[in-house]
Amino acid sequence: MAEISTRGNGRQWFLSSPALVLFLGLLVVPLALTAMLSFNAFDSARGTLPEYTLSNYLEVLSDSYYYELFLRTALMSLGVTVLCIVLGVPETLILARMRPFWQGAFFVVILGPLLISVVVRTLGWSIILGREGFINASLVSLGLVQKPVQLMFSMTGVVIVLTHVMLPFMVIAVWSTLQKLDDQVANAARSLGAGPLTTFRRIILPQLMPGILSGAIIVFTLSASAFATPALIGGRRVKVVTTAIYDEFLSSLNWPLGAAVAVLLLFGIVFVVVGSNRLIERKFKQVFS
Repeated sequence: MAEISTRGNGRQWFLSSPALVLFLGLLVVPLALTAMLSFNAFDSARGTLPEYTLSNYLEVLSDSYYYELFLRTALMSLGVTVLCIVLGVPETLILARMRPFWQGAFFVVILGPLLISVVVRTLGWSIILGREGFINASLVSLGLVQKPVQLMFSMTGVVIVLTHVMLPFMVIAVWSTLQKLDDQVANAARSLGAGPLTTFRRIILPQLMPGILSGAIIVFTLSASAFATPALIGGRRVKVVTTAIYDEFLSSLNWPLGAAVAVLLLFGIVFVVVGSNRLIERKFKQVFS
C-alpha cells in the first residue's frame, strides 16, 4: 500500500528530480543546441548566420573526404573493440582464479589507466612509441627490425594506446557478468565428458556474452568519440571524425559544419551499437540454442 501511495502522489519524480535536471543540463540540452547549430548557415566573412539550411549536411554527405573519415573512425573503433575482447576476456578469467590479495593488486594495475589524466597518459605513450622510445629500442636490440618502426603519427599507434585505455572497461563488464556464473554448471559439464574447450564454448562463453556485448558497446562508443589520443598520437597524419570536428570549430571557425559532423557521428554510433547488439544477440541465440 505504501508503494502504491508513493507512485500515486508523484513523490518519485520529486526524489529523482536532481538526477533528471543534471541529465537534462549536461546531456540533452547541449545535444539539442548542437543539433540546432548544425542547421545554421555559415559565411566565411560574417561567420554563423541566423538562417537555417540543410547545406551543412548536404556538404558532408556529398563529400568523399567525410566518408573516408567515418570509415577510418569505424575501423579504428572496431579494431580496438576486437583487441579488448581478445585481451580482456582471458585476462578476466585469469583474474577470477587468483587469490583475493592478488585480485586486488591486479585490479589496481588494470584500472590504472583510468586514474591518470588522459593527456598525461597519452604523452607518456608518445615517449614509449617514439623512434627512440622503449618499443623501438627493444625491437632493434632484439634484431626483430633493422630500423625503428613508425608508431607515432600512425593508426597502429592510435589503436595500441586506445586499447590500453579501453581495456579496463571490457574487464569490468566481463567481471561483473563472471561473478554471476555458477561454477557447478561447468563442473557438471566436465563430469559428463565435455573437454575444457567444449565447456568454455558451450557453457561459459554464452553466459559471458552479456558482459562481452556491454563491454564491446562501451569500448566502441568511447573509441569512436575519443579525441585526445588520435590528436596527440595520430597527429595531422591520422585524421578521424573527432579531430575533423575540432578543426571545423577552432581552425575553420565553421561551427555549423562541425556541429553537423558531430550530429552525424552521434547517429552513426547509435545506429552501429543498436544494430550490432541486436544482430549479435540473435546470432548467439541461434548458435547456442
